[in-house]
Amino acid sequence: MPAYPQPRKRYGQHFLTDPRILARIAESLQLTGSETVLEIGPGRGALTEYLLRHARRVVAIEIDRDLVPALRDRFAGRALEVIEGDVLETPLAAAAGGGPFVLAGNVPYYITTPILFHALQRPRAERAVYLVQREVAERVIAPPGSEEYGALSVNVQALARAEIVFRVPAGAFTPAPKVESAVLRVTPLAEPVIGPDEESHFRILVQGAFGFRRKQMRRVVRTIASATVERAEALLDAAGIEPEARPETLTVAQFAGLSRAIRGTAAQ
Repeated sequence: MPAYPQPRKRYGQHFLTDPRILARIAESLQLTGSETVLEIGPGRGALTEYLLRHARRVVAIEIDRDLVPALRDRFAGRALEVIEGDVLETPLAAAAGGGPFVLAGNVPYYITTPILFHALQRPRAERAVYLVQREVAERVIAPPGSEEYGALSVNVQALARAEIVFRVPAGAFTPAPKVESAVLRVTPLAEPVIGPDEESHFRILVQGAFGFRRKQMRRVVRTIASATVERAEALLDAAGIEPEARPETLTVAQFAGLSRAIRGTAAQ
């Protein structure tokens, strides 16, 4: 086994070491042996080992240059390609070879949300399994009206079905993080709530709306769309939203309807 450097705080490294949990994560990808798996942050290769047992090939993106040689040595002669680089600056589909792929990773907590958004850019993985902070996973799957429901919930649920597969205790990692984790599976919808040309405007609208989380939608739309009271209420009516409603109570479909109404106005 190659010698590995100590975990680095700058990269938020917490290496998963429990073999039972590693096996369950690999199982959560529902691999058939024909897939290309893109792995985010392989670290010392613990999960990589399990992925290689069940996938056709694995492409691993690792930002820590000191880990890359050890990974290549450990898995020499096996169906693994290691890319040294920042996942947020890497076109994922291209890195996977341009064809269908699935995604897996023990995601650093401090950049979890940016990675989730990055992975939802087209062309998307057929499914993705992430090991993330439990609170983030709960935010992703939260329903309207719940305390955890927010911009992350809406933006993910507009494009994919998300589910918590199981929870992971802090003691399963080295070093142990100060929070609990969860395995989150994200599967793109065959028919997303929003289309490709709507995604950018939708995301901006949702982020802006939750900046006024406790405000009534009448006020939110007036601010975001630079609209009069009358125009704001007309836009809300077109989307089937009560002017007194608040962003935290709106469904994903209502946000989509509002986005379309505002875009339609802007195009006139």
